[in-house]
Amino acid sequence: MNGSDRDGLPRLDGRVVVVTGASSGLGVQFARALDAAGASVVLAARRLERLEGLAAELRDAHAVACDVSRDEDRQALVPAAVERFGRVDGLVNNAGISDVAPALRQDADRFRAVLEVNLVAPFHLCCEAARAMRETGGGAIVNVASVCSVQAMPEVPQTAYVASKAGLAGLTRDLAAQWARYDIRVNALGPGAFTTELTGDAYEEGAYAEYLARRTPAGRPGRPGEFDAMLLTLLHPATSYVTGQLFLVDGGLTIT
Repeated sequence: MNGSDRDGLPRLDGRVVVVTGASSGLGVQFARALDAAGASVVLAARRLERLEGLAAELRDAHAVACDVSRDEDRQALVPAAVERFGRVDGLVNNAGISDVAPALRQDADRFRAVLEVNLVAPFHLCCEAARAMRETGGGAIVNVASVCSVQAMPEVPQTAYVASKAGLAGLTRDLAAQWARYDIRVNALGPGAFTTELTGDAYEEGAYAEYLARRTPAGRPGRPGEFDAMLLTLLHPATSYVTGQLFLVDGGLTIT
């Protein structure tokens, strides 16, 4: 559990990690990375058929249909993980939505909907996971925030998303402060532009790709796998003294 594999990535053998938003995008990549690191993975998302297909590819995974915007689904997720594997050692709050629109054109209901998925749901799931982790001696939570946790992008107006991700960074700090005494660590990862199934070629060509190339010192979007090391490291017991932090994985976007 405390070693690393031949690629230098941390091993998580014997650990159980829940990943939300696991049916597409970074969630799929996270699930595969965790599986390769030896973890048992609980895959959570709305599209059960896709989760089951992914679970069939992995060594030891369990698919759970979960709409994180629904209280009852959030309440059932951690118990489902404990029932299947006996414990929960890690939680990756990855599920999220956005709504690109100028603030003056965004109605309050849509604003609330984005906050429900991106902020309220992680809060609720963090609490559910923490209750289980206290029973087994601690654990690690990783909230997937964003570069928008620390900056806005005037070229891409998304008020609710920016507010929710900034709130998620603050939530991470507060929960870390409250739960350190239980040996529960809470950190956040802030991705920049990563090419995924959901983004398609938006980051590879066109006006937005040109904008990112100008703004990002790396000159390109993130590639699948470039997030894995940070995720595995924050879930690993060796980072037992790291909590309440936001780690940006953005090719230098936020330093320009």
